[in-house]
Amino acid sequence: MHAMNNDTICAIATAAGGALGVIRLSGPEAFSIASSICQKDLHAYRPRTAHLLPIFNASATTSDPSQERSAPLDEALVTLFRAPHSYTGEDCVEFSLHGSSYILQNTLQTLIELGARQAAPGEFTQRAFLNGKMDLSQAEAVADLIASTNRAMHQVAMNQLKGHLSSELKHLRDLLLHLTSLLELELDFSDHEELEFADRSELLDLAKRIDHHVTHLANSFKTGNALKNGIPVAIVGAPNVGKSTLLNALLGEERAIVSDIQGTTRDAIEDTIQLGGITFRFIDTAGIRHTDDQIERLGINRSLAAVKRAAIVLLMTESGIPFPDLPFTKDQTVIRVINKSDISTASKSSEEDCNAPSTTELNISAKYDIGLDTLRQRLIATAPKTSDADVIVTNARHYEALMRAHDALIRVNNGLSAQLPTDLIVEDLRLTLDALAEITGGAITPQETLNNIFSHFCVGK
Repeated sequence: MHAMNNDTICAIATAAGGALGVIRLSGPEAFSIASSICQKDLHAYRPRTAHLLPIFNASATTSDPSQERSAPLDEALVTLFRAPHSYTGEDCVEFSLHGSSYILQNTLQTLIELGARQAAPGEFTQRAFLNGKMDLSQAEAVADLIASTNRAMHQVAMNQLKGHLSSELKHLRDLLLHLTSLLELELDFSDHEELEFADRSELLDLAKRIDHHVTHLANSFKTGNALKNGIPVAIVGAPNVGKSTLLNALLGEERAIVSDIQGTTRDAIEDTIQLGGITFRFIDTAGIRHTDDQIERLGINRSLAAVKRAAIVLLMTESGIPFPDLPFTKDQTVIRVINKSDISTASKSSEEDCNAPSTTELNISAKYDIGLDTLRQRLIATAPKTSDADVIVTNARHYEALMRAHDALIRVNNGLSAQLPTDLIVEDLRLTLDALAEITGGAITPQETLNNIFSHFCVGK
């Protein structure tokens, strides 16, 4: 990744194969280079306006008057943005051309020959961050928005891009600065006995409130990670109760082998689908039973591990077969599914068969698509809900920074409770501020960190 400098950069900003292709140009020479390729003086054109202009290749942009002017390569809709009113905060020009790879590559090559440089992945957004157009959390939201594959993740990314997380962190920063100021006042004027300082119990209450906010944000990472990668749903039960049939029915394809022979599924099979704008990651597991077959037993152990990782468990059986007795956590939702209702609607299972913390029960026939719409609606209702006001952490880097802030705040709370020296407490408050500032880039962020973040962006963004 190139450090920010005076280069003018360019890149194709759209995927290959479309009817249109967009090329971005940004930097101090953007208008001059664009004027050369269009053979028009664009400096006099009004900013934030679009113009239909010819685009010429390198051989036609020469200043030699003896050269015969060739036909234009294409006609483009050229949009002009003057600094600082652009995505990057620099002078920018965008060319909307026909999507021919020949046209796009020739145009890009011409821009480079005229003095621009091919942009590195994420360099446009990096420049936007370095020019103060967005903070680091908003810049990372751009990548999440591009990568979003469902409505929920799109909404979370949009919320972060709008600055919801930034606003929450600014509020926490203001509270921390207030707390730090009160303690530093005490530190600077401790020898003035006539002065009255803030009560330690009030400071402790404030520190606890701040830590509560930080912990709430950190805890949202579990939800954010599930929305980003798919909510894990484990399909669990005894052999031959229809787990693989259910997976195939939900996916709408023959993803898992279905057989009357017990022990057919030896390993967990995963696939994703979208329901109600949310991605669910289904895991078909090996049937749980006592067996001496070492390979099957290994598959059963993996089934139990999948249950532990799942947010939702579809605990399956059929009439007359008890539910497996499995341990569940209070955070898991268990939906008890009685399959093969086309054969018998009578259920001999009982609540005592399952020790799940929160259960519902459905009668279905995976083979004949009976009750599956009800199951899909139950899954949608169980999934985390998001709104325009939600602040949900989806980035592991943000989560790690929040956890470091939480650890430092624990030391602050313990220090205030134990009446430790003020300078020790203030040091932990500064560590908290530094950890939170890393999320938005408010603190000095190492160049390696910035390069790592933006190198995962696509070229042209």
